[in-house]
Amino acid sequence: MIAYTIRRLLMLIPVLVGMSIVTFAIIHFIPGNPARIILGDQATATAIANLEEQLGLNRPFYVQYFSYVFDLLKGDLGTSLRTNRAISTEIWPHLAATIELTMFAMIFAIIVGVNAGIISAWKQNSWFDYLSMIIALIGVSMPIFWLGLMQQWIFAQELGWLPAFGRGNPRDPVETTTHLYIIDSIINGRTDQLWTSFKHLVLPGIALGTIPMAIIARMTRSSMLEVLRSDYIRTIEAKGSRPLSVIYRHGFKNAVIPVLTVVGLQTGTLLGGAILTETIFSWPGIGRYVYEAIGTRDYPVIQSGILVIAFMFVIINLIVDLLYSYIDPRIKY
Repeated sequence: MIAYTIRRLLMLIPVLVGMSIVTFAIIHFIPGNPARIILGDQATATAIANLEEQLGLNRPFYVQYFSYVFDLLKGDLGTSLRTNRAISTEIWPHLAATIELTMFAMIFAIIVGVNAGIISAWKQNSWFDYLSMIIALIGVSMPIFWLGLMQQWIFAQELGWLPAFGRGNPRDPVETTTHLYIIDSIINGRTDQLWTSFKHLVLPGIALGTIPMAIIARMTRSSMLEVLRSDYIRTIEAKGSRPLSVIYRHGFKNAVIPVLTVVGLQTGTLLGGAILTETIFSWPGIGRYVYEAIGTRDYPVIQSGILVIAFMFVIINLIVDLLYSYIDPRIKY
């Protein structure tokens, strides 16, 4: 297991290098001059040239890239051109907000999707099977922005059950340690803030988790149907094992690999693709952070944000690969 883990870690090095090159190149090919945007349209050519010299934007591309990599190796993500603050400290609160939202969405998607898929496979061609697959089809097809707006209208405006915007109560802000409000509320012993933070997570989390939930349900059903037709399952059933033991202990364990693949891919996708949900619910996540940086041509923030999201995607895939080898030891050979 240790040798397999080391091999997988070494394989990440060329992936991360290639990812940094592509990200750096794409960002610098975006039309627009950040120096002109910072100084405004009335700036003189001399002022723009001086600022480009100060920011190093007039240096050759390869010099800028190697300087950027050297700073990354020191843990320096650069300085925002818009706020003049260190990105390494500025980006974490936004990233923490997205991580918290993504984890809530994926927990919802896994619990509902896996169990719906298992029961649908167990009760194939029953009313539950048809109903759950219809709901899964609707979930895959439904636009997130429409679902989010409907949730706000029904549960926030009409019923008043849940808040529609933000992460918490602005009049009683969470004392941040990790910037993960659920964890910070527990650390501070504030059950009222914990409940408030949880309520703010419900609507955006369900909206964000609907598509992964539907995909996981369909994949779980397909994988379970294949396993339940196996000879060893018939043998276990013939021995008189309880149905739940057959389904969850013996069946799902052998059907979980494809489901785990989908969970890993969807988690990585949600980390970088939550911009619509974050916009609708005014969630201060990294998607909105990078989006605002694009509007101002804040190159360091854009490339650092994309690089951080891509790095997390790679790490999630690594974790999934390691879980593969844990579930099925044949994989690491």
